[in-house]
Amino acid sequence: MPDALTTPTEAQALDAYSRTVITVVEALAPSVASLRVTRRVRGGHVPVGAGSGIVLTPDGFLLTSAHVVAGSRRRGHASFTDGREFSFDTVGADPLSDLAVLRADARDLLPARLGDAEGLRVGQLVVAIGNPNGFAGSVTAGVVSALGRSLPARTRSTSRIIDNVIQTDAALNPGNSGGALATGNGDVVGVNTAVAGVGLGLAVPINAATRQIIGALMTDGRVRRSWLGIAGGPRPLPPRARAAAEGATQAVEVVEVMRDSPAERAGLRAEDLIVAVTGSPVAGVDDLQRLMVADLIGREVRIAVVRGGRRVELTVVPTELTG
Repeated sequence: MPDALTTPTEAQALDAYSRTVITVVEALAPSVASLRVTRRVRGGHVPVGAGSGIVLTPDGFLLTSAHVVAGSRRRGHASFTDGREFSFDTVGADPLSDLAVLRADARDLLPARLGDAEGLRVGQLVVAIGNPNGFAGSVTAGVVSALGRSLPARTRSTSRIIDNVIQTDAALNPGNSGGALATGNGDVVGVNTAVAGVGLGLAVPINAATRQIIGALMTDGRVRRSWLGIAGGPRPLPPRARAAAEGATQAVEVVEVMRDSPAERAGLRAEDLIVAVTGSPVAGVDDLQRLMVADLIGREVRIAVVRGGRRVELTVVPTELTG
């Protein structure tokens, strides 16, 4: 039997949980801003939305959700829990990832520490921190309930799918879009992006692919992306399909093919299992995103899929993702 002297009581376990959440909040809340977004009109600016933002650098770069600042000529004010307020402009936004970078007129902000969502596990404790409507931080805690989700995103001209979204039961409050999803050690591993239902939150992961997006937005104000037009998720390959996949054990399953997309024109179908692009193995959505670089726009690209237990080679010509 477990030693009663070393087994924590329920009260002790709850106290440890509380201390973890409190530590994360105290460290991270000063790095999360409340955003009031405005649009220029004749005679001044009018409010058009609100959200939260995460400090990237001391000199004013902030990370938020693209839908928070959707539209042209967006600017506004960023407020912090210490009472300071700074004006900001939108540097660039990438609707495919629902990420945007802002530049505030500030020089001494406290940057958040970015982590890597690749290390997340289902059941892991996470803390969601936003700063909606100027309140002194809105905090919810919960666990990662699923990984690798897909989230549809649409504009007036294009339908898109945001892949590899983190699902958590840390409920999100209005205005929390663009806020931080952090692990128990305070590393930001996601950007809260939507409320999908009661007791359900979604976040765009911070990983190698999204770090590249953030860097491109900071330096160039835009991200050139090749686009296939599919929604997909990770899936272990059935044993009978592994021979056709040349020994691969993981793939990206095509869940949906967008109408009139490069994928549809190439003959990709729902339930196809993508195992390689241009000869490079694809074991997850991140692999596929990293391979869809700007250099592939307009070029013929070979994609290997497993369909009905057989390997099929398709030729796709990605187009550039446009707004």
